[in-house]
Amino acid sequence: MNVIFIEPAFPANQRQFVRALHATGHRVIGIGERPYDWFDGELRSWLAEYEQISSVTDEAALEAAVRRVQEREWVDRMEATVEAHVLSTARVREATGIPGLPAKAAWLCRDKVAMKEALRAAGVPCAASAGVASVREAREFAKAVGYPLIVKPRAAAGASGTYRADNDEELDAILKETHIAEGNSAAIEEFITGHEGFYDTLTVNGEIRHDFISHYFPNVLEAMRTRWISPQIICTNRMQAPDYTELYELGRRVIEVLGITTAPTHMEWFFGPKGLKFSEIGARPPGVGQWDVYCYANEFDLFREWACAVTHGHGEAWPSRRYACGIIALRPDRDGVISHYDGADEIWRRFGDNIVAQHFPEPGTPTQGVEAGYMANAWMHVRDPDYDRLREIMNTIGETIQVRAR
Repeated sequence: MNVIFIEPAFPANQRQFVRALHATGHRVIGIGERPYDWFDGELRSWLAEYEQISSVTDEAALEAAVRRVQEREWVDRMEATVEAHVLSTARVREATGIPGLPAKAAWLCRDKVAMKEALRAAGVPCAASAGVASVREAREFAKAVGYPLIVKPRAAAGASGTYRADNDEELDAILKETHIAEGNSAAIEEFITGHEGFYDTLTVNGEIRHDFISHYFPNVLEAMRTRWISPQIICTNRMQAPDYTELYELGRRVIEVLGITTAPTHMEWFFGPKGLKFSEIGARPPGVGQWDVYCYANEFDLFREWACAVTHGHGEAWPSRRYACGIIALRPDRDGVISHYDGADEIWRRFGDNIVAQHFPEPGTPTQGVEAGYMANAWMHVRDPDYDRLREIMNTIGETIQVRAR
């Protein structure tokens, strides 16, 4: 098959999707924003052709590039795996007659307000939410629902651009910072207390082929704003636990209502005093290298499974569920440049067999802010057959390794 893949080089893990398509025998045509000369030899060897355009979210530019390719050869599929690229890709795919995820499903997975309106109408339990484009509308929502509230872009990915307001003064400050006071539209919703996690799938023709459950420790907003915490995301291997039955039903219902056909999905959820609540979903893989975690946990190549799913509607392997696996982010004690690491040698001595990947920037490397995410500075991927032991190991790592900056 001839497969167009959008933005093959950035972010870094995009190359894994290109690799998988090439390894399963497909001819990969890249369309992206970066010059071909920037690509390394390995990535170039996986690409049969490449078209550079100014922006892959510019639908006119993207469609023109796709039509240039179609003038030369038949295009069987076109895929995007970055949140910001999914909707423009779906719209251009429909305009050029290439099969794939419908544009309506892509839009519902992108616009947080429309998404929850559709799901709430179908009886899916969601936080109270609305789209607001003025201070008056935001204040009216706050009066009706009460604090705390969350304000975020309608097309946000993860915790990007997300704010919490606990009172009128904080809400007014957020509205000013996000320019809602000037007429910009945003999503505002009830803040749900409870434990936060996500349910990810590789869905084929509307049916879940592979699925994975991960947990945040602590919840994302706290993790992305608190320097001293070494936050964790852990994928469980206890998939058959009865406590997850309701989550499976929720995930299947969301995929059905939104009309997701063949795509990776990433669905956030909360469980607390109000029970299980849907948060949001994207028609794309999770971020922070989580698919690598799923590969380490399950001893298979999920990227290859994706390539088989989007081209032929099937897979080749099943996850082993042998390990629980997760990432722990290790934050510098201050902004500046990395000075040294305390406690790392002890962790390698005690848990070296459990560590499957790691990144420790060299001394002298500038630090990145806490808000930059789980892989912004130092991090480790760790696994163990026992979920509870993995939690203990990762807690020990967080308590032992100190990233020093100056």
